[in-house]
Amino acid sequence: MKIKNILVATDFSNEAYNALYYATQIFATEQCTFHIVHSYDDIVVSAKSALFTGQKEMEKLQNSSQENLTKTMHKIVLDTENELHKFKTISSKGNLTKVIANIIDTNEIDLVVVGNKGKTGAKELFMGSNTIQIANTITKCPILAIPKEIAFKPVNEIAFVTDYKKGCTKNTISMLLNIAAITDASIAVLHVNEEELMTSKQVSNQKLLDKCLTKIPHSYDEIWNYADKANVIQDFIVERDINILAMAYHRRKFFERFLHEPVIMDLSIYAKIPFLILPLQD
Repeated sequence: MKIKNILVATDFSNEAYNALYYATQIFATEQCTFHIVHSYDDIVVSAKSALFTGQKEMEKLQNSSQENLTKTMHKIVLDTENELHKFKTISSKGNLTKVIANIIDTNEIDLVVVGNKGKTGAKELFMGSNTIQIANTITKCPILAIPKEIAFKPVNEIAFVTDYKKGCTKNTISMLLNIAAITDASIAVLHVNEEELMTSKQVSNQKLLDKCLTKIPHSYDEIWNYADKANVIQDFIVERDINILAMAYHRRKFFERFLHEPVIMDLSIYAKIPFLILPLQD
């Protein structure tokens, strides 16, 4: 699969620009188009009520959106100076998640990139609320979430965490395979093993994954003790100097439920690397 179109959502914050820059570096050797997207709404939410903006205010929002998109595009062109990359801007009224969903369909988007802004609340430590909404809604396109304030590091190894129950087909992990091939990175498969013996389905999926990884340097490790899972994953990421963490998800709202698990939340507090979310295509 050739990666041709990458959507990068922006709210013109430093975090959003950092995500855009990070993506251009990962795909530095690829000829592709980055669609820089900003959405603005016609509803202003106050502490007491939601009010529709007037026509003049709406025009101001639209003009401001387009002006800032143009500035962002000029800045990224100057900062990257990569002739392989093209940049397009899209300013659209409406909810960000719905806007992204529409653009994915109309522009044949291969990957969605978002920047995270951790605020308050447990899940916010890892994923911004927009990212969670997008991950719960966008079920056909991989999402790459870039933590705030991280400097780009060359991608040498990617960790793929799996329980072998689902998410081991080539269609599901195609973006993982693509990024590994583009960056010449190896893939470290980390098996979350919660039972003494794997089922026949898990064994079959393990073999299927191994077949998918034939052309990519890879390794296998396991987590056995559920209580120590978060610490083991975190130690694994640090010791192996993992550059991207990848997981698959398979249904709407699954991701939010996943984040509420204490083990994952413990891990999320320390996560300092990009997170590749792979929609299930089994």
